Amino acid sequence: MLRKIAVSDLTLGMYIHEFCRPRVHDPFWTLHVERELRDEAVLQRIQESTREVWIDTRRGKIPDEQTPILAVASTHVPAPDTTASSIEKELARAKMICGRAKDAVMTMFTDARMGRAMNAEDVDLLVEEISTSIMRHPHALISLSRLKTSDEYTYMHSVAVCALMVALARQMNLSEDQVRDAGVAGLMHDVGKMMISPAILNKPDRLTFDEYEAMKHHPQAGLEILQNCQQVTNAVRDVCLHHHEKVDGSGYPHGLRGDEISIFAKMGAICDVYDAVTSNRPYKRGWDAAQSIREMASWKGHFDEKIFQHFVKTVGIYPIGALVRLKSERLGVVIEQGEKSLLHPKVKVFMSTRTRVTFAPEVVNLGDPGAQDSIVKFELAEDWGLGDVDTMWAGDAAP
Repeated sequence: MLRKIAVSDLTLGMYIHEFCRPRVHDPFWTLHVERELRDEAVLQRIQESTREVWIDTRRGKIPDEQTPILAVASTHVPAPDTTASSIEKELARAKMICGRAKDAVMTMFTDARMGRAMNAEDVDLLVEEISTSIMRHPHALISLSRLKTSDEYTYMHSVAVCALMVALARQMNLSEDQVRDAGVAGLMHDVGKMMISPAILNKPDRLTFDEYEAMKHHPQAGLEILQNCQQVTNAVRDVCLHHHEKVDGSGYPHGLRGDEISIFAKMGAICDVYDAVTSNRPYKRGWDAAQSIREMASWKGHFDEKIFQHFVKTVGIYPIGALVRLKSERLGVVIEQGEKSLLHPKVKVFMSTRTRVTFAPEVVNLGDPGAQDSIVKFELAEDWGLGDVDTMWAGDAAP
């Protein structure tokens, strides 16, 4: 008998028939399906990465009588549940994923610097975990990965670009293999920075002209690292080498223009810049998400316009974390994208724009059929004497 249970009720000795998750190729999920669960570490990974699972009680341990049975089947299993979880739950998951991902990228980049081969299976598993989070909730991990400290920037930047690339590839309706390549490319696009002098890479001030010229060598250095990794595709190598090219030909290292730049490299250029300009650095506070989109849209000749429009849809016209003024003369922070319209997100309001007096936060869903309110304009936190507003939407998940 096949029974669907919550992963919180999954125990060692049960026989896993199927995972309730999108069927994306991944060594971990294919390795542990249709077999008895015997490894505690595997159990923990499953519980952190999905919500429900089908077990076969004829071939493994039977659940306790108190265990809630979500569904029963005799010969088949329904399609995986891909319903997006709440932003709060996914932010908590995303925080754990970001922590593991940062550690994994640090290890991979250190291996690269020491001349050791990277573990392609580890890369695949990491990209799959990030991709699964994005499928559960498209904006949680992307938004959370923006919140990084300066000392972890190099590694978390790679995690953030990976998440953005996966989300953008899905928004563009690329194939699953292309989504995977996009994610791997995002994760590995800056691996060449491991060959740059730490004095330059970690400099707390702006780079001099000579230092910037040295930094511009990192795409070629990254390509040389990836050429020694047979499992890496040409698309991943191309993004590593060409994510600083611009469509008007003013980029580097080869000054490519227009269609000379691959679609993946054009995607990488947008995702790389977006995360860079939204991140705080020792010498510059990052722009908020909304300002970043406005500024990037004004850089004519920098990005491919069609792909940039797809990117705007990916992060939202009103991205999570954006400070906005409502028609009701209230100030609030966007906490979740609208289910049916990018123009109608959920906003957590907390201040009167007339009196500048704060009040108990209230969530307003501008997409509700009877909603009378709407967004009038973006606002800057400093204009209202506000400090870090990220905790308004990230809560305990904020670093």
